[in-house]
Amino acid sequence: VQLQASGGGLVQAGGSLRLSCAASTRTFSSYVWGWFRQAPGKEREFVAAITGSGGLISYTDSVKGRFTISRDNAKNTVYLQMNSLKPEDTAVYYCATSGSSYTGKRLDRHEYRFWGQGTQVTVSS
Repeated sequence: VQLQASGGGLVQAGGSLRLSCAASTRTFSSYVWGWFRQAPGKEREFVAAITGSGGLISYTDSVKGRFTISRDNAKNTVYLQMNSLKPEDTAVYYCATSGSSYTGKRLDRHEYRFWGQGTQVTVSS
């Protein structure tokens, strides 16, 4: 499985960005997909996850109400719409998939086997 993330950039606080993650896999619709981020000097942390059917969506508390994860199975693409961005959202954002339909550990980054290259998001104050 190969993942290609895009859509990062520099934005002022309060602005919006939409990240995209295009995947090369025939079983895209079956897998759990997630977004993670890593700020300088910090560990990679969970941001959001979505299951194969889109029926189960999870967010870390700090982005609830501001970020929206979605998927387009016809395009093999996962999105992360980020609104009301804050300087503390600055990080490299990674998309990832567990490569399975198991949802029990969807918040655990160690559960994800395949990772994109990351895209930089910088929010200025």
